Amino acid sequence: MSASLSVRSTRAQNPLDVVEQIVIANDWAFDRRSDGEIAAEAPGKWCDYGLHFAWSSEISAMSFTCAFDLKVPAERREKLFELLSLANDKLWIGHFGIDVDEGMPVFRHAVLLRGTPGASAESLEDMVDIAITECERFYPAFQFVLWGGKSPAEALQCAMLECVGEA
Repeated sequence: MSASLSVRSTRAQNPLDVVEQIVIANDWAFDRRSDGEIAAEAPGKWCDYGLHFAWSSEISAMSFTCAFDLKVPAERREKLFELLSLANDKLWIGHFGIDVDEGMPVFRHAVLLRGTPGASAESLEDMVDIAITECERFYPAFQFVLWGGKSPAEALQCAMLECVGEA
């Protein structure tokens, strides 16, 4: 960056304090591991999702991941990487990746809060809601690729169909 502002930078308040209240309000199991980390489990339609929030006061940023309860065999990861790329094209916020250690798909997002007093409960609720909604929306595509023998493009097309009405 070529220009420098002479405005005083303020450090944001720890957003994990707000996250903890959201998790408690939803009655989700959680572990506040430290001032900089919370892990929680949120139920979904297809599986339970592992939520992980990490706060860095040094850079006033919070990292968030929403992990699927879905192990991916190493021999099927290449097709899954293609599916992740196609799915990421459909997202406005966040992105899908693979947790290399656990071998499972994850939804990731980060929030920069430098210069703000902190994150609002509404924005953090939206962030979690968006992550779980996107994971629920794309979960069938992961299943189609991993176990249904579909190509990534076919799987995504099947998962993106919107059903109307009730059977």
